[in-house]
Amino acid sequence: MKMITTAGLAAALIPAAVYAADVDLDELRAAVDKYKDVNVALADGYITPDNHCVSAEGEGLPADLGAMGIHYIHPALLEITATDPRVDGNATHTDWMKPSVLIYEPQADGSMELVAVENLVFEAAWEAAGKDEELVLNGRAWDHMADDPATPGDEAHGFAPHYDQHVWLYRENPMGNLMPFNPAVTCEHHHQ
Repeated sequence: MKMITTAGLAAALIPAAVYAADVDLDELRAAVDKYKDVNVALADGYITPDNHCVSAEGEGLPADLGAMGIHYIHPALLEITATDPRVDGNATHTDWMKPSVLIYEPQADGSMELVAVENLVFEAAWEAAGKDEELVLNGRAWDHMADDPATPGDEAHGFAPHYDQHVWLYRENPMGNLMPFNPAVTCEHHHQ
């Protein structure tokens, strides 16, 4: 008779259509600590194409949700194929130890403070790769982002439809460390 362990039972009950990752946040923090210096991020290929600081209010959402900050993307990890009319690519990159996006909050002295990391996969690329699994990180499904032309904000922040997940490693988020916006982050000191 074959013995079923608790782990085996749990694995049998988890739908196969879930692409889940459990990431130790301390290990993730150690992997990306070097990017606290934005110049290291720039040297490693991260760029901010439009220097846009994403705030909830700027996206047509309640201001009390706070902000995300300025996204520094890694074009090679995102496999960017187009920037007009929206940023698009072939990314199916989900390696959290080398995230495709770093998020910085502008400071009053003009410096940038690393507050979060993010991974992003383009919906069409995910499907074209034959992946139909739901993306999940530490028990939370990634956000599906697609612009709704009927609203004043841009829900996809200039990107083609995609899935993304934020991890607030360096700024506590009262809504939870995997939520998209953070009330403790501001674009107040951003200057274009």
